Amino acid sequence: MEETIRIDTFVVTLRSAGLGEIVDLRWAVLRTGLPRDWAVFDGDEHPATRHFAAVAGGQVVGCATFMRNPFESRDAWQLRGMATSEAFRGKSVGARLLSFATQRVLEEFRPMLLWCNARAPAVKFYEQQGWRVVSEEFEIPTAGPHRRMTREFNASATQASR
Repeated sequence: MEETIRIDTFVVTLRSAGLGEIVDLRWAVLRTGLPRDWAVFDGDEHPATRHFAAVAGGQVVGCATFMRNPFESRDAWQLRGMATSEAFRGKSVGARLLSFATQRVLEEFRPMLLWCNARAPAVKFYEQQGWRVVSEEFEIPTAGPHRRMTREFNASATQASR
């Protein structure tokens, strides 16, 4: 399933993706100055992990990954590796991609809880998308200050999405 949106003069396609398609954007945005293989995360190749891309002009300009990963002993799905290329930041690409990816994960797996480690500068973005902060700020040595965030769903919300 795909969704097409228009951003300025670009047609952007939101769709499922393979890890190989998104790893370069992750590396460029989230792992700058580190070896490329640091942009590949544990769990990326698990059969239930889902990768998503925003593609404009044949280039991946946004990416997000959801993987099953418990949160505080609860069954949950973790959002990891969300990134938007600099040229497309502030143009709703990230918000639209996150909404698209969340909907696909809800339809397929019906999780009640999503969570992420959000970089401090991105916290406001996630709050605007319905996520809430559930931790104090903490440091990830290779990525800087973060806050843990969650988004919860009830059974009727995940059933309605099917």
